[in-house]
Amino acid sequence: MLTEEKVLSALKTVMDPFLNKSIVEVDSIREIKIKDNHVSLKIAIAKTGTAEQMQLQQQMVNVLKSAGAESVGLRFENLTEQELQQRGGVEQKQAPSLLTSKNTTFIAVTSGKGGVGKSTVSVNLATTLARLGKKVGIIDADIYGFSVPDMMGVEERPKVIAERIYPVERFGVKVISMGFFVEDNAPVIWRGPMLGKMLNNFFSEVEWGELDYLILDLPPGTGDVALDVHTMLPLSKEIIVTTPHATAAFVAARAGAMAIKTNHEIIGVVENMAYFESKVTGEKEYVFGTGGGERLAEELKTEVLGQIPLGQPEINKDDFAPSIYDENHPIGKIYTEIAKRVIDKVER
Repeated sequence: MLTEEKVLSALKTVMDPFLNKSIVEVDSIREIKIKDNHVSLKIAIAKTGTAEQMQLQQQMVNVLKSAGAESVGLRFENLTEQELQQRGGVEQKQAPSLLTSKNTTFIAVTSGKGGVGKSTVSVNLATTLARLGKKVGIIDADIYGFSVPDMMGVEERPKVIAERIYPVERFGVKVISMGFFVEDNAPVIWRGPMLGKMLNNFFSEVEWGELDYLILDLPPGTGDVALDVHTMLPLSKEIIVTTPHATAAFVAARAGAMAIKTNHEIIGVVENMAYFESKVTGEKEYVFGTGGGERLAEELKTEVLGQIPLGQPEINKDDFAPSIYDENHPIGKIYTEIAKRVIDKVER
């Protein structure tokens, strides 16, 4: 049975990432609650919403589960300035930020509603651009509904070295997702300001290296995270994903309107689930109707970059990536044409 003494004893090995001392030694633990081996802690550190906090919470969860905890709940808050001074203070470092890069094109992929295949378009656009010789990164900015690591078959996690996060690389694409920093697929319950801070850290605390393109898989709609991206990236390009259905296109127009109001350049519309093509007869069935992508592109004064049919990639059990199309797959060839159009529009 876990006790407060056992919890503190287990945590003596966990180091405060900013003070380089045990979190027990520097009295970082504000509160401990234990009920039936379910542990809840409140911890005070120098900077919340950082790469260091994410690494710390992973360590704490692992240590406490090894000590017998069935589940671990963590809440973080900032140490006061007085407390920081008492503990020796924190050296201030100015980390380079991708936001200041003049050589990287940011492309936000968004939609008006969920379930239209926005993340599928994001990961296949990213991997296809990489196949075409571009240096590409992707941020899974859909913080509540992160799915990029699973879709790309990513099994490892980023490394943190010298206070910098090194993204995982898959299919030539550097990948960062909130999913890397959540234990056991737990739900994210952070509020808007904290989410914005986390997203900013994905730009400033990740060692991206040189990138030609950074793809951002945004949450659907026009909520806090989407607004933060529009504020952080005033020169971002955008691709709007919709289905042919009139309602989906109507709702997607709201996301497009936000882009226009914040001076983002909409470089095109991708119409996903455009039709179903029979392998036997080659006949096309327009399951969700027709014309939604074209109407949306007309309303937003842009073009349809491509129409993607209903389908599924060939599954390779030895190199599992359930949503990535091979370049020789019929749908993979459509993504190649879309990526070439994107390059032409951005680099011309």
